[in-house]
Amino acid sequence: MGDYADLPGVRTWYETDGKGDPLVLLHGGFCTNDTWGAQRAELAAAYRLFLPERRAHGHTPDVAGPLTYRDMADDTVAFLETVVGGPAHLVGWSDGGVVALLVALARPDLVRKAVVIGATFRPGPECFAAPRMLDAMAPDSPDMRFFRELYEPVTPDGPDHWPVVAAKVIDMWRTQPTLTARDLARVAAPTLVLVGDDDLMTLEHTVALYRAVPDARLAVVPGASHLVPLEQPALVNRLVLEHLAQDTVETMMPVRRATAGGAGVGTG
Repeated sequence: MGDYADLPGVRTWYETDGKGDPLVLLHGGFCTNDTWGAQRAELAAAYRLFLPERRAHGHTPDVAGPLTYRDMADDTVAFLETVVGGPAHLVGWSDGGVVALLVALARPDLVRKAVVIGATFRPGPECFAAPRMLDAMAPDSPDMRFFRELYEPVTPDGPDHWPVVAAKVIDMWRTQPTLTARDLARVAAPTLVLVGDDDLMTLEHTVALYRAVPDARLAVVPGASHLVPLEQPALVNRLVLEHLAQDTVETMMPVRRATAGGAGVGTG
């Protein structure tokens, strides 16, 4: 079951599940909470889950004007303050990962740990493995059918609003986000960067994200695409739960994580 929260930016639909420390799940672009189906039960066994659907997604209405990641991050901050009631772990998939990064930058006091799955920090034309996919996207195209069928039955704006939302999201992907490595260096939350080895963005872009976020952890899941939480749910769930539970990383030969002034263990 779900409910609405009257946030300053938009009346936001959300669901809750489980008990324990708060964990907010942030879905991907064009998606709804249904796409967390392979994660929900296992994560809810360890955490109190909060699942908001962002503006123009699922049960949450669209808002006049363009869609921006920063507006959705502001909505998420308001959600954390008014519904969650304080700091939480954030797990964001795709667009949800972008939102998680922006929230961690804007309000580090509200983010305990973060997991970003298939996320970007630059616009699609700069980081997508196949940037031309943006040109092929149209509201009525076969590739968009899956998302349209998620949207139409539940949107309060009515199914006829789909072309408007589709155009807004695609435009957002073309022009946003616009973070830099210097911006990402200010992320204070311990962060796991997770990606499929055949994801929408280039692996080089994901590695740049991992390298820019201080003390981040990187997981590249073999034989997986941008839908890695659906394709490899058991592995993704384990990686998420281990990251949230583990406070320090101890390895036998640290290089990137070697302490300042210290040295890693050599082999020669």
